Amino acid sequence: MASAKEIFEQKIPQKLETNAEKITGIDAIYEFNVTGDEGGVWSIDLSGDNKKVVEGSTGNAQCTITISDADFSDLIGGGLNPQMAFMTGKLKVAGDMGLALKLGNILG
Repeated sequence: MASAKEIFEQKIPQKLETNAEKITGIDAIYEFNVTGDEGGVWSIDLSGDNKKVVEGSTGNAQCTITISDADFSDLIGGGLNPQMAFMTGKLKVAGDMGLALKLGNILG
């Protein structure tokens, strides 16, 4: 199972490239607060032309996701359904819920 750090440093940048067409038009900054021993804070910046993942908070996130490290790994690996995670409280969203719904295009 990949750690949150590995996912944000390796997998998500690849997904930003692979899903470039799907994320066109999403002009937002997402912040992920991953709790637990393997956790941390990362931001996915889709504003502007240079789509990137940065460690830490930009302070400008329109949508903030809070999830445990184990649940995040399961979510990225396909073992945890995002809607079910939200409904059961494993995934918490603050900010623009519309942007949260577009996360599947970014992470999928």
